[in-house]
Amino acid sequence: MSQIKAPVEPFRVKTVERIKLTDRRERETILKQAGYNVFNLPAEKVFIDLLTDSGTSAMSDNQWSGLLVGDESYAGARNFFHLESAVKNIFCFKHVIPTHQGRAAERILFEALVKKGDYVPNNIHFDTTRANVEVRGARAVDLVIDEAYDPDSIHPFKGNMDLEKLKKFIEKKSARKIPLVMMTITNNSGGGQPVSVKNIKEVSQVCKQHKIPFFFDACRFAENAYFVKKREKGYEKKSILEIAQEIFSYGQGATMSAKKDALVNIGGFVTVDDDLLAEKLKNLLILSEGFPTYGGLAGRDLEAMARGLEEVLEEDYLEYRINQVAYLGRLLDEAGVPIFKPVGGHAVYLLADRFLPHIPRHQYPGWALTVALYREAGVRAVEIGGVMFARKDEKTGREIFPRLELVRLAIPRRVYTSAHLEYVAEAIIDLYKNREKVRGLRIVRESRYLRHFTVRMEEV
Repeated sequence: MSQIKAPVEPFRVKTVERIKLTDRRERETILKQAGYNVFNLPAEKVFIDLLTDSGTSAMSDNQWSGLLVGDESYAGARNFFHLESAVKNIFCFKHVIPTHQGRAAERILFEALVKKGDYVPNNIHFDTTRANVEVRGARAVDLVIDEAYDPDSIHPFKGNMDLEKLKKFIEKKSARKIPLVMMTITNNSGGGQPVSVKNIKEVSQVCKQHKIPFFFDACRFAENAYFVKKREKGYEKKSILEIAQEIFSYGQGATMSAKKDALVNIGGFVTVDDDLLAEKLKNLLILSEGFPTYGGLAGRDLEAMARGLEEVLEEDYLEYRINQVAYLGRLLDEAGVPIFKPVGGHAVYLLADRFLPHIPRHQYPGWALTVALYREAGVRAVEIGGVMFARKDEKTGREIFPRLELVRLAIPRRVYTSAHLEYVAEAIIDLYKNREKVRGLRIVRESRYLRHFTVRMEEV
């Protein structure tokens, strides 16, 4: 293994969870039973789980102690006011509306603002954001810069939105058909890449000119702010909090899955400035999530979320977090494994079409790679490619594939050690050396929306 130096954890391990590596024969049986869909695998049969960084964080002793002071009153629990204070300190919007997770926040926001025939621009929508737009009969539009689709480009802010594309799109469709513009920070579907403050400010100015609300998908805001501090001129001496506050000053609101940068296992929120919109969101929330001071969560979960939002601003944690992900990326890159560059904030992305060039797009090389990685090493990853994001041509019925065919190795926060990541790297390197043995797949059964969660496959 490489002599690349591993980052040192700024914490001590206090509680452990046992994991076990199953044998290859058992994993083969499990894959068949799961319809070759890693979402269907029993988690206890997964050795290293890199499926997602959402809801998989290890909470701190401070957060765990917060669970014991959970106020389970139906309305007005003290934990809500702690969460409200923490969110307002970072985001600086007037209203804070908790939800049980990010997609619930997206659902009520889009239900309030988006109607059939509308368009919602973003740098790149992630899966639930796109689905919540499209289920309203609207079109989710990706307007990221061209460098985002070049895996070899070392542009420092590949998550940036293309201003000219945005301006032309508004001129073509008219502002009346665009109820809001979204910005995902960091840009998950494009390699976990950050967005610069300069770009955010410029997008905000375009939106203001056309009187279009500007919102953030902010689930990894702290990681984005850390990249700004390290890469954007003029922000070197600013704190993570100061950078985040400036970022959100350019928008009218945000949705957040707290299961990422709030370091919790469940939770989310919408935060907005507009009083009338906030009232509408609260009314929608009551129908499905619960009263506006708990939003489908226990008081103890609100407390853990509030404390996580405070902890994620600590720069020694963020330095470790970003460097741990980069460490895995360097191990793979040094061995010649094709990865998306530069390495993003929360995950390393394998270039599945380069990894498995013998498998055509219609046999889903990214999906095939996730299956092979579990079969050979007990490691679970997730495809971000043809299964997740292909769409059907309305006239021909043929699939139109996304420009990137990726496999994401999402690193849970404060969970795995350097030794775990070295195991993952060795497994992927061995698989790359024997990549010609990996077979493509075909779809047996699929759903209309978010098909990757439930699709069943068979090997070709």
